[in-house]
Amino acid sequence: MTIEIASENRAHGGRQLVVSHASESTSTEMRFSIFLPPQAEAGGKLPVVWFLSGLTCSPMNVTEKGEYRAACAELGLIFVAPDTSPRGENVPTDSSGGWDFGLGAGFYVDATEEPFARHYRMWSYVTEELPALVASEFPADMGRQGITGHSMGGHGALTVALRNLGRFRSVSAFAPIVAPSQVAWGTKALGGYLGSDEAAWRPHDAVALIEDGARVSDLLVDVGTDDPFLDSQLRPDLLEQACVDAGIPLTLRRQPGYDHSYYFISTFMAEHLRWHSERLR
Repeated sequence: MTIEIASENRAHGGRQLVVSHASESTSTEMRFSIFLPPQAEAGGKLPVVWFLSGLTCSPMNVTEKGEYRAACAELGLIFVAPDTSPRGENVPTDSSGGWDFGLGAGFYVDATEEPFARHYRMWSYVTEELPALVASEFPADMGRQGITGHSMGGHGALTVALRNLGRFRSVSAFAPIVAPSQVAWGTKALGGYLGSDEAAWRPHDAVALIEDGARVSDLLVDVGTDDPFLDSQLRPDLLEQACVDAGIPLTLRRQPGYDHSYYFISTFMAEHLRWHSERLR
């Protein structure tokens, strides 16, 4: 697979890249962001942390606002941020013009409904194609992977980890949509991409997956108490109860005064990366 370096910048002794490539999963060009810490120049493979972004975002939101590079340089972590959907002139989107479905809102599923089934294959992209590409082109130790994400990306991080047991040594999330089958953002996306049969939604619902027996060793989740979506779309209480019932150690931190923005994410990013680093040693 051929990659193209769209941009490269020196930062914290490492290299911040934006990479483009032709994707077989989405049948489009895709871009992702990758930070290679200074330890990468010494040779050998380094642990990798995946960051899945939220609704309306591209890889550039976390790249420009996430404030992760200093911690990654200190800890020797590769940081990879995929896009949130396929893009291009021929890629369909929400016909009503909504921002929470279609372009920038792939919800990390493989769509089965038309007209989305051809391009919206973000599950295959983030779980199969992109990891294989990163492993072949960069010094990533695929035996030491962690995953995190924000909002829709927090949903993605949780479901990817719960369905790929043993692949990820660590998982965390910022303001995740934990039970998309029970909230408006999720029912719109899952219904639009996967159809009306709610049984097809359960593999993409973290709370449902835990109820059905999926397990991870432990979880770190941060939410802001001033997040306007906390009670209507995120529902961390549902994840909390599911983890109690399943015996999954969950560190759920309700951060006073914080909202849903990258001001919130960037404040706690280094703590999440240290959480991952401890488990990726």
